Amino acid sequence: MGAGHAHKLYKHGHSPVHALPAHCKLAAVFCFVLLVVATPREAVWAFGAYAVLLAAVAAVSRVPPRHLLTRMAIEVPFVAFAVLLPFVAEGERITVWGLSLSETGLWGAWNVLAKGTLGVAASVLLASTTGLNDLLLGLARLRMPALLCQIATFMVRYADVISEEMRRMRTARLSRGFEARGPRHWGVLAKSAGSLFIRSYERGERVHLAMLSRGYAGSMPPALGAGPAARAEWARSAALPVTALAICLLGWVL
Repeated sequence: MGAGHAHKLYKHGHSPVHALPAHCKLAAVFCFVLLVVATPREAVWAFGAYAVLLAAVAAVSRVPPRHLLTRMAIEVPFVAFAVLLPFVAEGERITVWGLSLSETGLWGAWNVLAKGTLGVAASVLLASTTGLNDLLLGLARLRMPALLCQIATFMVRYADVISEEMRRMRTARLSRGFEARGPRHWGVLAKSAGSLFIRSYERGERVHLAMLSRGYAGSMPPALGAGPAARAEWARSAALPVTALAICLLGWVL
């Protein structure tokens, strides 16, 4: 369970951002996102300042811009929702390029796009500079309930195992000439899903029995890793949320 386990978002590097403890980065990103959400939507300049701030962190971390932009595609559904808001929202209407749009909807779309994009960018930047095991250890150091940490650890460890089982079942179906081409094949796919559930459940039982035979009593042994973060590391991590706090306060004042 303690073996290295990389994820697709992670970009290996040796930058100062990579070197920071995971729990420091988690706390910094959490505070940054809260401050972004708390910023009034009318302070358009503030969101530009937040974007510059994240760009500076990305430059220090030496994560390629293409890596970040391609991983941010996850917010496409939110972008589609934001684009529809000016057309369906009620309130005073204004004409933009010959289209009748709701002024309230335009502000709502801007609010969703600006804050959502910044939140996703900060999260992707965190995942790109922090390994998955480090993230879980960081959550544990931040006093996340031990049971949730264990569930997340097992989920991460065995997600690839279940995916590989699905791949083998698909290969077995293809070797027998089966290809899902319509609703009449849904029955076979449903049986495959049921078989996968049973195999996963049985594998989980075997893993649990193996853990019990090794002395597992409901809690994982203490994680091996770095000790508590030094004050200097907390100070470097705080640079992001402290600067964001200043921007947020100015956004309310100006």
